Amino acid sequence: MAVYGSSPVFAAKEKKATVKTVKQAAVKGSMAEKVLKPNAVFDPDKMSDMSDFDPATWVSPTSDTIKIAVITCFSGPGAFNGHIAWSVVSWVAHDINKRGGIWVDGKKKLIEVVKGDHMSKPDQCKKVSERVVLQEKVHVIWGTAGSNMMKIMNETAKKYNIISHCVSNLADELQDSTNFSRYAFMSSVGTEQVGRGMAYYYGQIRKKEKKFYILCQDYSYGHDIADGFKKGLKEYYPEAQIVGEDYHKLFLTDFAPYLTKVKASGAEVIYTGNWPPDGGTVLKQARQMGIKLPFAHVLMNDPNMLHEVGLEGTKGLVHIDEFSTPPPAFKSPGHIKYYRAWNNQWKKWKTSPYDSHFFEHGDYIQKYIMQTYWLMSVIERAKSTDPEKIVKVWEGDTYQYVNGKTMMMRACDHRAIQDLTVSEYVGTKEQKQSFNIPPYYWYTGSAAPGPGSLIPASKIFPPIDPKEERCKGKNGWGE
Repeated sequence: MAVYGSSPVFAAKEKKATVKTVKQAAVKGSMAEKVLKPNAVFDPDKMSDMSDFDPATWVSPTSDTIKIAVITCFSGPGAFNGHIAWSVVSWVAHDINKRGGIWVDGKKKLIEVVKGDHMSKPDQCKKVSERVVLQEKVHVIWGTAGSNMMKIMNETAKKYNIISHCVSNLADELQDSTNFSRYAFMSSVGTEQVGRGMAYYYGQIRKKEKKFYILCQDYSYGHDIADGFKKGLKEYYPEAQIVGEDYHKLFLTDFAPYLTKVKASGAEVIYTGNWPPDGGTVLKQARQMGIKLPFAHVLMNDPNMLHEVGLEGTKGLVHIDEFSTPPPAFKSPGHIKYYRAWNNQWKKWKTSPYDSHFFEHGDYIQKYIMQTYWLMSVIERAKSTDPEKIVKVWEGDTYQYVNGKTMMMRACDHRAIQDLTVSEYVGTKEQKQSFNIPPYYWYTGSAAPGPGSLIPASKIFPPIDPKEERCKGKNGWGE
């Protein structure tokens, strides 16, 4: 699924890494134009033999190790998040451990993964964060869904001077002047980037639909992702109209009242930030009510849910993604090797939920895996688990993913600068535009990415809090 990158610091001995850098078209304002040579890239040839990996049976090493605490929901209604997180970090750890580990603090050490179940409860998150730091002596805490949970993790990391890595939370406020910490790094995309990116796509690239209906979950994330879209429309598509705007409670089972309003509004597109199960529920009910409008979304791409809705019901979905690049998906032999390593293993997995469509291609979780490899690359180049040395390497760092996408960590506020890609979901035959290797489609039971467009990083910089002293006088690139 992903491969670990060696730093060009060692270019004299490892020239392959530079040779294998995947070149992307230098669209104006994109990362390819800004970063000609990333600080670190992966090398597919260094990937371990993963034919013995199974997330359901993987056992972490212990003793004198580099300890990563995965803090997320491993129980209760949100337990599926735990399966996602475990598959991601155990894959990365297994790969690196089979290579012999990483040289830190004067010796080579393996990666140990420690589970921390916050149960989606703030008091439990605080308790488990303190436990993994004080008792387990972890070097990094890694997570999580729920901005309130991520804030607790960041606060704990700041209190005890260890690294906190945000890979799956979209809340911009995590790194604002109030919440910023030198030890917290947010490599995930943010709500404003998503909203403005989707608006840029409709206003500057697609230039067709003009009437949008906003339907989001009624809490901070839902409002923030809607605000980002509205801000983006004013900036990139001023002639567009918001013909309706509603916010609903979480885990809603009946969307009929909202969808009736959508139907009467004259909307051409429904914009939503909904995550499962709300994303799946509203899509299913919309199709049952005969509403065939496209949903423009960021998290409505759960392959299991898409298969439940079916091929016809998922055609036309418009997805903004933080891993994908414009088609074709596979631009190098190294990326094909990387993909096959994951997909071939998936075919062997017999334990639920790892044997489901959700994990088949790993398309939903590639963004989390590659962010985790970036963390490991930083630790390797720091040659230490000392947080101060890790901070020094990661601030301003650039790292290239397996598919050629380049990331930059803005030094002043620890936000990830990146291009995004917007893809249109199409039928099986049309998926060849994206899935350009046999069998030339992602799925037969649901629509999947076909055509796609690049949203340049310079058009969707993470917002800089004007009150953040470290960023005073700096532009979007942090310069």
